[in-house]
Amino acid sequence: MAVGCALGVILSRNPVNSVMFLIMTFFAISGHYILMNAQFLAIVNIIVYAGAIMVLFLFVIMLMNLNADVEPQKGMMIQLAGVISGGILFLVILMGLTTARAEAIDPKSTHIGLISNLGKVLFNKYVLPFEISSVLFLSAMIGAVVIGRKEPLAAGEKAEIIQN
Repeated sequence: MAVGCALGVILSRNPVNSVMFLIMTFFAISGHYILMNAQFLAIVNIIVYAGAIMVLFLFVIMLMNLNADVEPQKGMMIQLAGVISGGILFLVILMGLTTARAEAIDPKSTHIGLISNLGKVLFNKYVLPFEISSVLFLSAMIGAVVIGRKEPLAAGEKAEIIQN
């Protein structure tokens, strides 16, 4: 289900349908977390990703009014930059998959998906990437506010509003 819905995200021409496929993909991934005895991650995935972030995506997509008629054509340089960055991302993913080692997990262990173990690993081994991602999310929120705000009024318009 996860792979089928992920393909639906990529192949769907309608952005709203693509987001709906993405929500279903997150639910399928949450099912995988439950099968791996990581209930906390499954619940957080449903609440944060399928709940909050997908609602935000839908809001932005509906706010943007994506019509192909009025969309300007992308220049050749932008298309080339997209192909290059996509290729680099593909190489990074490929290198990550080839260098990743599977760690042996004891299938009889019941402590795999506990919150305390997750917290220990997150704040001991991965504290720097965790903090970098929090700064990245903060800058993304500031960027969204800057992009979404209206243009400031000119000095004459402010004076008119104040007098009225």
